[in-house]
Amino acid sequence: MNSDIYLSIVIPVFNEEDNLEPLVKELEPVLEKAGQKYEVIFVDDRSTDGSFEVLKKLKETRPYIRIIPHTVNSGESAGEATGFAHARGSIIITMDADQQNDPADIPNLLEALQDDIDCVCGVRRRRRDTIVKRISSRTANTFRNSITGDRIVDAGCTYRAIRRKSLWQIPVFNGMHRFLPTLLRMQGYRVVELLVNDRPRTRGKSKYGIGNRMWRGIMDCFAMRWMKKRALVGDRVGDEYS
Repeated sequence: MNSDIYLSIVIPVFNEEDNLEPLVKELEPVLEKAGQKYEVIFVDDRSTDGSFEVLKKLKETRPYIRIIPHTVNSGESAGEATGFAHARGSIIITMDADQQNDPADIPNLLEALQDDIDCVCGVRRRRRDTIVKRISSRTANTFRNSITGDRIVDAGCTYRAIRRKSLWQIPVFNGMHRFLPTLLRMQGYRVVELLVNDRPRTRGKSKYGIGNRMWRGIMDCFAMRWMKKRALVGDRVGDEYS
């Protein structure tokens, strides 16, 4: 890991060509103001639009941008996992490419990541989704918490600040990004939540709906309950003896 880089922004991308340049232009002043060396990792999940070409054009004048392409479309969890594997910063921020996450919240996420905190999870205030999505999300969160025994207010919000060292043994599976706070708590890490802005999507199309999440989400909840019973505590390995 390059110790000079403090902050890694990990952004999975699938068919978001119209959002990428505006997102980068919003991120730049926020990251510059933070006063730390940073990188922005875009993981292109085999986009079928012009996303990859837009990213290559952006990278020409922005050396802090890194592009990691997937060879097959693998989903958001795989995108985050790829970003985690390539990140060089000690702090990782995960966010979506659709501009619904507000870059202005990054300083608040970093401020909340105190010495004894390992992950800060966003909770969307005044969600800008349809009433059907809001109700289904609220129902899913209630069910999820009852099955897993966890207490996450907004599991669907993937806007998070995470210490890189806490991710070294997180299991990777399709749906991991929704259960990341629970997986971290299972291993003894401390997770807190923070209100963040939620903005309406103005470009592109949402990749998620009730139909492609409900049944898989139910199965994942029961799998997580099984995993919780078998989990090993995270920071159990000391420094090598010499």
